[in-house]
Amino acid sequence: MNWLRKVAFGERAAEVAGDMEEANASSSSDGGASRAVPHEPNSTECAVRASSGLFEHAASPSEGLDARKACGSVPVLLAPMAGVNDIAFRQLSLELGCDITYTEMVSSKALSFANEKTRHLLDRAPNERRVAVQLFGHEPDTMAREAAWIESEMGDALAYIDINMGCPARKIVKKGDGSALMTTPELAAEIVRKVSAAVEHPTTVKFRKGYAAGEDIAVDFARRMEDAGAAAVAVHGRTAAQFYSGCADWDVIARVKAAVEVPVIGNGDVTGGKEACALVAQTGCDAVMIGRGAQGNPWVFEQVRAALNGEAAPALPTPEQRVAMAHRHAEILSKRIGNNLVYMRKHVMWYLRGIPGASKARGELNQCVTLDDFDRVLEQLLVDAARIEAEEERYLAC
Repeated sequence: MNWLRKVAFGERAAEVAGDMEEANASSSSDGGASRAVPHEPNSTECAVRASSGLFEHAASPSEGLDARKACGSVPVLLAPMAGVNDIAFRQLSLELGCDITYTEMVSSKALSFANEKTRHLLDRAPNERRVAVQLFGHEPDTMAREAAWIESEMGDALAYIDINMGCPARKIVKKGDGSALMTTPELAAEIVRKVSAAVEHPTTVKFRKGYAAGEDIAVDFARRMEDAGAAAVAVHGRTAAQFYSGCADWDVIARVKAAVEVPVIGNGDVTGGKEACALVAQTGCDAVMIGRGAQGNPWVFEQVRAALNGEAAPALPTPEQRVAMAHRHAEILSKRIGNNLVYMRKHVMWYLRGIPGASKARGELNQCVTLDDFDRVLEQLLVDAARIEAEEERYLAC
């Protein structure tokens, strides 16, 4: 069992460190074990995924998975998302089967100025035994110093330090942070070396297929990060230039998996159990990371967990359950930040996607500020949804 699974499934921190040392000794003594040849996806598969989100090459949830992975030993992770991964969302994701959560992106520079708002990003949800902290920046010494401070503050509540080298947002990239570090691999490696030397917890790196359009440098970049001390890498199968358009290239994840010894986390286009199983089967990745597929849909974690376990898929949430979850998310948040819940608007809109009448409610949601405001709109939405569905049934019966 690799160290990432031990973190995900509740092993003690000392065992994690011991497993890392054992893995490092093993890889150095055997000169690099032989690796499986990755599956080569064809253009038809990518077209199917891009157009419909279905994975026709995965006939059943556990097809293509070996017994170890089919029994559910593949961790399912909530991707770090700025402005999304608040404490309430992480709490709900864990309740519904997520194994490891990440904080929002944490600025090493802001931490160095003792910014209280940034420090609060490190706060944990009540059910968050451990959380991975994603740090961003481009100054090796600053990042190492702040990573050490995070570790000293959080202790065993820290799962590991993750370094963001994949964010494509312009305001991040223009400062040389995020995916811009893929254009300066020597600097990126220096950051990993200094951060991993400064902390006892594992240091991981999240990056993309490449930076520029059409670029495919993830394999070489992954090897550099591993050599610099990264204990695991997370790979998103798009370039920074793509942002989130087009189809995630899972083949690049498979090639990274075949090229490095450390655990590889697969990321991109996972919106349910079938996709998660297909990603693991196609790439051999050690963990599945879900980002946009979880927005307004924390149920995706129980669906993915059931699929990886070879179990029947849980029922999809009803409109009533989705509205109830939106209310609960807002309620948890209100207890933390007070009754000014402007931040909740985007979350509520995600929860309500596809519910009859949700488009009409969107304008009202944009005016909501307090928990009572949201509840009033949500209650009316359920009334409108029931009326619309009844009208549709009467029409179909004619």
